Amino acid sequence: MATPQKIASGNPSLHARLSEARANTDALFKLLSPNSFYDRPIPERHRLIFYLGHVEAFDWNLLAPVLALVPGSPEFDRLFAFGIDPVGGNLPTDKPADWPHIAQVESYNRRTREKLDEALERAEFSAQDKDGNSFETLLHVAIEHRLMHAETLAYLLHNLPAEKLLHRGMTEGERRPAPKRRRLGVPRGFATLGQQRGAAGKFGWDNEFEEMRFDVPEFSIDEFPVTNGDFLAFINAGGYSEPGLWKPENWVWKEKAGISHPHLWVRGHESSRPPEESNWMQRTMFGMAPLPKSWPVYVSHAEASAYVKWAGARLPSEAEWHRAAYGSADGSEREFPWGYAPPEATKGNFNFENWDACPVDAHPAGASAFGVQDLAGNGWEWTSTVFGPLAGFEPFSFYRGYSADFFDGRHFVMKGGSARTDASMLRRSFRNWFQPHYPFVYATFRCVES
Repeated sequence: MATPQKIASGNPSLHARLSEARANTDALFKLLSPNSFYDRPIPERHRLIFYLGHVEAFDWNLLAPVLALVPGSPEFDRLFAFGIDPVGGNLPTDKPADWPHIAQVESYNRRTREKLDEALERAEFSAQDKDGNSFETLLHVAIEHRLMHAETLAYLLHNLPAEKLLHRGMTEGERRPAPKRRRLGVPRGFATLGQQRGAAGKFGWDNEFEEMRFDVPEFSIDEFPVTNGDFLAFINAGGYSEPGLWKPENWVWKEKAGISHPHLWVRGHESSRPPEESNWMQRTMFGMAPLPKSWPVYVSHAEASAYVKWAGARLPSEAEWHRAAYGSADGSEREFPWGYAPPEATKGNFNFENWDACPVDAHPAGASAFGVQDLAGNGWEWTSTVFGPLAGFEPFSFYRGYSADFFDGRHFVMKGGSARTDASMLRRSFRNWFQPHYPFVYATFRCVES
């Protein structure tokens, strides 16, 4: 695989970010032993060999036309072009032998990077594609797409057996108890979603436009995301066995899949632990740890919805989450929960600093104006809002399905970020989304009451 290299001309900050993003995905693939590349750690997703070629093929397919480059490997350009949306229940049936050898994919990656880098050294950032999209916008898309896949790859690798990874350390977990739960009041006020189109120096994906302002009535919200310790009480109360807590379609999914606990939880064998704790362990990135009660619980939207009903609460809407995260009593709105300063390590668990979660109360400096903590990083947060367009939405002409393919009523907005989310995607307007029956993403939640 090509060694990441700085690209000399054009926009130095974007060039540096491209190199850093490449280094990030390269480091993840270096965690894999050679016999792991043809594994499929999540049944609904491609084999890992696909992702080895995908991030380079995406860059090529996006940037080569505006750089006037002639395709050198059109078969691979097509093979590695598109991933899988895990909705519908139809699992892929390909076999390892259907994919090229690792050496062929690595050779393709090297050639692709070399050609792109050579062209990027001469590129004019004022150049536009046939639809008038600036080259700078396209490069932003390439960078953030790769960084998104760095997170996707992390949870894919998290689902491999530990022996399949070349270990880079072990997370011990956290044995301290979860912080005491309490709800904080948020007064009525406005929440601004999205951003204004054409703002100087600001990038956004198509679903981040245009800006929309919502009047949000008074509500209360959990100070912290729901923790493993909190969710343990739900399990011990029989939450997975009570149909009345689950939407009918979620109950059918849960029963069919045999789900009775969060995906990363595993039964342990420590006889000294109280029986009501059932000796739970959690799969960390590189092994097992006693259940860290102070960490946020990672669950599907379906499981989060059952918990909040059991707790006599509900999930926040996207606008409520924004109000709690960025709003203030005087009506102003911050760029980040803590204010206007750029993201840094004291404010939360993000930007690839850690492989796993941390206690939800570990970053009080990241609290919002209303005292709500752990809003940036440590786990995406489910909302009750069905993913859809903001007013004035226009799909990217070069990637028309990026958002629009998911405006189907079957995906829910997530906000915040995880430990494996790049700091650039902590911007207020960024929107993530997933379908409700997907338990693998690093997603947590918190309760609200009107």
